[in-house]
Amino acid sequence: MKRLIILSTILLTFFNCSVNEKPEFIGIDNIKVSESTSEYVVLTANAIFKNPNIISGEIQVNTIKVLINNSEVASVSSENYQVPAKKEFSIPLNANIPIEKVFGNENLSVLISSLLTKKMKVHYKGVIKYKVLGFSHTYDVDKTEDIKLQ
Repeated sequence: MKRLIILSTILLTFFNCSVNEKPEFIGIDNIKVSESTSEYVVLTANAIFKNPNIISGEIQVNTIKVLINNSEVASVSSENYQVPAKKEFSIPLNANIPIEKVFGNENLSVLISSLLTKKMKVHYKGVIKYKVLGFSHTYDVDKTEDIKLQ
């Protein structure tokens, strides 16, 4: 009888936890060029979440495409990210883009437009996947922002 009470208490506690709530996807923030050389451009951004659960989970980022001035130039991928419990957190979204993809011959109009306006339209589009205890959820990412060229 004592074991049954202990087991039922543990199970009741476990199932009353907010494990089945998904973390809230707040959005993509802070898109910028963090580094630029003659060979590549590094774009960085942060995907911001808030996890209401008392149990951590895991987030996978592997299907986000980066478009610059409506031309696909790279995709973002990273190692699986461990989600902290009961916290707001951000995941870095970094993309190394070869300079010829951004300003190559096929994108001559993009180069001229970017040089004249000193801006690039950067678009992150794809999916982020959250997993915890067999439960999974996907978040659609679709964020466009004009960033200034230095």
